[in-house]
Amino acid sequence: METPTPHTWLQRNLKGDPILWAIVILFSLISIAVVYSATGTLAYRNELHGRTGSVELIVLKHSSLIFMGLGLMWMAHRIDYRHYSRLSLYALLLSVPLLLFTYLMGGETNGASRWLTIPVINQTFQPSDLAKLALISHLASMLSRRQQHLHDFKSTLLPVMLWVGAICGLIVLSNASTALLLFLTCLLLMFIGRVPMRQMLVMVLIGATLGGVGLVAGQRWKTVQSRIENFSNPNKKPAFQLEHSFIAIATGGLTGKGPGKSTERNIMPHPYSDFIYAIIIEEYGMIGGLLVLFLYLAFLYRGLKTVMNSQGAFGGLLSAGLSFSLVLQAMVNMGVAVGLGPVTGLPLPMLSMGGTSLIFTGLSVGIILAVSRGERETRPMTGEPADTVRIPSKRAQYA
Repeated sequence: METPTPHTWLQRNLKGDPILWAIVILFSLISIAVVYSATGTLAYRNELHGRTGSVELIVLKHSSLIFMGLGLMWMAHRIDYRHYSRLSLYALLLSVPLLLFTYLMGGETNGASRWLTIPVINQTFQPSDLAKLALISHLASMLSRRQQHLHDFKSTLLPVMLWVGAICGLIVLSNASTALLLFLTCLLLMFIGRVPMRQMLVMVLIGATLGGVGLVAGQRWKTVQSRIENFSNPNKKPAFQLEHSFIAIATGGLTGKGPGKSTERNIMPHPYSDFIYAIIIEEYGMIGGLLVLFLYLAFLYRGLKTVMNSQGAFGGLLSAGLSFSLVLQAMVNMGVAVGLGPVTGLPLPMLSMGGTSLIFTGLSVGIILAVSRGERETRPMTGEPADTVRIPSKRAQYA
């Protein structure tokens, strides 16, 4: 019996797009290195408050979450992606009560209820991460099964509008930036799914109305208002964290100060999550910052290439929605760090320190990899006939 070589073992176990695998593994290594450098002040605060948590322990926990995310990514990519059509509905039905419960009784962070604490293991959980993944997957499923009825308001736009409105409306009560990005991702998915422009405009009007009402009635209106005013007023001094983000970027230069030699990590709030991109540029310079940007663009390119190679509408829409969701969030995070947008508090996918964000990012990438395995879609798992026609590149005839 022939002994398998490492190359054959990788071919058997790591299927799908090999470049996507390489990008995610490289992101994981960068994340561990930068989080190790940026968590010194967090460890010091833990010590002041009598909590155990040295830098090594923090990085060990972060690394374990990364490996857990990679493990879930591997499991997700081994599953026939058509199963996610049915699973997404169950996940959405679970997300609604979880989001409501979190808003009413969840743990608060900066005046917003976003977290639930899982009993026994005492680990925090952000239901909006589950809701994002579930909504994008279910929207892809709904659009793929309605390709022949896209002009029918009752059978197409109404169910889409109800789910998108419900999930984004619940999220905006406590997390405006996440809700806005999710809504934009849904619009992109509808555009790719050939939804007529008239219906998309109706969706935008309804989304803007419901979003505005939810924002005013929720917990984040004053915060959002303050951040937009600070960003739009050129004569106003930048927020504290943004000011030190600029200092970190300016002092990084072309090649950076070197790994572990950041000075702004000791001053800036949350340098290991919201502003980790500034720490990357400070330590690794403009070269490191451009490398991270290139990796995200390469990730998007490979995700969209999976869309082009998909044999069915559901696989293509699913890969496109998840790819856009991750990369759009990354662009917003990096844009905030360099002053191109107001402060949002969104983590940098696959790089920032976090719990549930790493887990659900791993699941999202695993689903993209499952689609990239090239399995031919013949019948969705919902039991309805599949639409196996490729999504045309020309859109004008459907507008």
